[in-house]
Amino acid sequence: MSTLANARNTAPAASGAGASAPPLVEVRDLARRFDVSAPWLNRVVEGKPRQFVHAVDGVSFSIPRGQTLALVGESGCGKSTVARLLVGLYKPTQGSVHFDGTDITQALATPAGRTVRRRMQMIFQDPYASLNPRWIVQRIVAEPITEHGLLQGEAALEARVGELLQSVGLAAADRVKFPHQFSGGQRQRISIARALATEPEFLVCDEPTSALDVSVQAQVLNIMKDLQRQRGLTYLFISHNLAVVRHVADRVGVMYLGRLVEVADKARLFSTPQHPYTRMLLDAIPDISMSGRARTPVQGEVPNPLNPPTGCSFHPRCPNANERCKTERPALLRLRGVEVACHAVEEGRL
Repeated sequence: MSTLANARNTAPAASGAGASAPPLVEVRDLARRFDVSAPWLNRVVEGKPRQFVHAVDGVSFSIPRGQTLALVGESGCGKSTVARLLVGLYKPTQGSVHFDGTDITQALATPAGRTVRRRMQMIFQDPYASLNPRWIVQRIVAEPITEHGLLQGEAALEARVGELLQSVGLAAADRVKFPHQFSGGQRQRISIARALATEPEFLVCDEPTSALDVSVQAQVLNIMKDLQRQRGLTYLFISHNLAVVRHVADRVGVMYLGRLVEVADKARLFSTPQHPYTRMLLDAIPDISMSGRARTPVQGEVPNPLNPPTGCSFHPRCPNANERCKTERPALLRLRGVEVACHAVEEGRL
């Protein structure tokens, strides 16, 4: 963990002009429902109804240009589904995603969608699965360039791929190698180089360091922060590792069972968390400094998403729940400088 602490937090601070500018990414009431019903004949014979999972359920947030929003939460809370909705790999059941003022759901269905796709790219979680093992690095990194027609000629492509590899800490000569000749951290650098090939403005990073050793995580995070500073990139960073989030994010959104329960600036969220679930997540971080602070480890299990609890979905695990929490679903409200969805916070019961 001490190595992670060396990951530099170099995101540019928003100026007065930047703070008033419209956000690069704006998500409003985003939802995605998956049909997980049994086959039709089974439902008829057994008399079972259709079943749906609300993987993402009414999520709203915005990301200013040049900043990083991190989404955190336990496995299965909908973080990766949000990532895929933002880049158009899934279509939303409801809600909208606006990128630089353009509704991407509508734009991606038109020829103009190619321009939108070029301006946003995604870095996937597993560097062993996201690279084609049959292609050399030259072809892997050059594919987005040729697909979007950004460069012509083999010599120009080779030079460009060499520049991209060098920008992520690899050698230009590595372009003739196959993915199996690289370590996990080096493979993730190749993934980053591929994502940068179209010179995007927005990168969706779906747990890009979770499959790597801690020391390698720090190296990859440093590269990503340096690239953000040099190119003015905007990140959506998906992670379940709060130690990583603390060093890369400007703002943090905490998800639980498909919903955002708290959104706050990084410093505020880590110093004075509001939602009981956020407090439990932070209490689960090892107290290396042995400060002696009171700790409440995360208790219970995430409910079955096929049969979520009524009211606040966190109430079966919440020590502050009352009857209102069991029956009334809390809205995401701005309270005391943060956005939080919690009746206990709203009523001052914490």
